[in-house]
Amino acid sequence: MQNTQDKPSFEFVALMAALMSIVALSIDTLLPAISHIGESINSQDATDNQMLVTMIFLGLGVGQLFFGPLSDSIGRKPVVYLGILVFVVASIICLAAPNLEWMIAGRILQGIGLSTARTISISIIRDMYKGDLMAKVMSFVTAFFILVPVVAPAFGKLILDVANWQAIFYIQLVLTAMVGLWFWRRQPETLHPEYKIPFTSHLFMDGLKELLRFKETVAYTIVSGLVTGSFLVYLSASQHIFEDQYGLKEAFPYIFAGLAISIGLSTLLNGTLVLRFGMRRLSTMALVGFCSVALLYVLLFWPSPTNPNVFVLVTFLSLQFFCLGFMWGNFRSIAMEPIGHIAGIGAAINGFFSTVIAIPIASLIGKYVDERVLPLFLGLAICGLLSLVIVFILRKSKKMAVVR
Repeated sequence: MQNTQDKPSFEFVALMAALMSIVALSIDTLLPAISHIGESINSQDATDNQMLVTMIFLGLGVGQLFFGPLSDSIGRKPVVYLGILVFVVASIICLAAPNLEWMIAGRILQGIGLSTARTISISIIRDMYKGDLMAKVMSFVTAFFILVPVVAPAFGKLILDVANWQAIFYIQLVLTAMVGLWFWRRQPETLHPEYKIPFTSHLFMDGLKELLRFKETVAYTIVSGLVTGSFLVYLSASQHIFEDQYGLKEAFPYIFAGLAISIGLSTLLNGTLVLRFGMRRLSTMALVGFCSVALLYVLLFWPSPTNPNVFVLVTFLSLQFFCLGFMWGNFRSIAMEPIGHIAGIGAAINGFFSTVIAIPIASLIGKYVDERVLPLFLGLAICGLLSLVIVFILRKSKKMAVVR
């Protein structure tokens, strides 16, 4: 393997975070503009307009299936350039979209292009690091990456105040080009020639068979999908919740930013604790907390026909998202640890199946987040409990294997 255990440089962490941040930028800057886009393309249903968020995740999942294996064949860097080109074409489609259908098509294609940024950054990290050190790097990368959701909605609103929603897409294109230039100039290729795998029609199936050999990878891929799906409900419905249900249109970007900071703080804390306590222990404790917070909200507010005070809601969401910071990076690192020899296709399959699990969950639960926030927490609780069951079954099977 081509791993190094050298301390990662600040620039490397920042560059990987910037590459991942292109994805968050394309999602979160658009949140304040969803209703404006809906009016422009004659789509007035708030739940239909949520697809402007959820469908980009479909593209992210599908794109990985092609670009992940391709990166194992031709290298990491060329695939990133190809993804940026696809993103540019997709953005033009969104700008010219006459209706919701065309806009969704553009958003899916945007996701396909952006899948390279997300998948290849993870592949590059796995090329260079492994184990708890990989989890540490992932935590710091994610902590930087979280800065984008903190400022993106406010940034999108600022653009809307001085221009129109189309300007958001133009600025996304400019910032993506800047990150691409930085990546081209400063990031060396991490896939050494001797590790390249010929790109064939059966490469995906070969990679899938290899991945299925590792129970821990399969289990944490499913868990990642469940947790991501429950969070995606919030992401797609947050504008509707705070602007329509609570009437806080002006405050929405700042509430969103505050909640993102909660994830960022715990992610940064995870980076300092993971080498001491281990990624499995930390993520399991966080998963227990995640379930507990969601269940407490459901028990307290199930009988109420209305939403609680906004400060109560934000407190519960902050606790929920604080737990997420100890889960996402660690779950992905645990899943990727055994499959470093197929890092590109492994990251692609992991990301694809996580997304395939997440999108139906988000679409199903999101339909019920119409007049109350309760369905969101109910979904968080169910997905968290299912994840906990999977983790405990995995641990039990590993203990039995050791005993034998």
